[in-house]
Amino acid sequence: MTSGDILISTNPKRVPGRWREGFALDQHTMSSVFVGYDEFGHERFDTKRSPAGDLMYALKYQSDQAAIAPLAEAAAAFLQGWKPPLRVILPVPASRTRAVQPVMLLATEIATRTGLSIDPDVVKRVKDVPELKNIHDFSERLKLLADAHAVDCSKVSGKSVLLFDDLYRSGATMNAIANVLYDSCKVTDVYVLTITKTRSNT
Repeated sequence: MTSGDILISTNPKRVPGRWREGFALDQHTMSSVFVGYDEFGHERFDTKRSPAGDLMYALKYQSDQAAIAPLAEAAAAFLQGWKPPLRVILPVPASRTRAVQPVMLLATEIATRTGLSIDPDVVKRVKDVPELKNIHDFSERLKLLADAHAVDCSKVSGKSVLLFDDLYRSGATMNAIANVLYDSCKVTDVYVLTITKTRSNT
């Protein structure tokens, strides 16, 4: 841990999918209560997030880069306790363009803190996909994602890899990528880590 870092509390949750093992450091929200409508007619909620969820929200939606160090430290500490036999971290490509790309920033910092290598060029998003949160059928999500990513198998064949993302909802995106890693790239194993997971899988 570097000077000034504070290790946030986490509550790791297993996440299911086509991988050897996967975890989220915590739930994203602990509760969300409808409190009415704003002046534009939009629904308003009183949302309570986990410590990791608060920091992830600040990084993703407020571009607060002060959230990177505590999140990366928590992830690195978890990985050092988990000890999966990893060779490289593969960040999941962002679904939309942002001024700050949280997954890439966090994966880079986690790699620095753990000594693992990172290769952001192995998995590339090559097709736009509709917002998956509006599609509730898991098999339909997988169909939409089937050819949405290109994977450079030459860099990961025969290796054990960590697929890293910021949020686990249904796992459809990571499952689609894991399918390619296993079936086409012949990786030894896929492990998954996300910062948070939603309370439901839809």
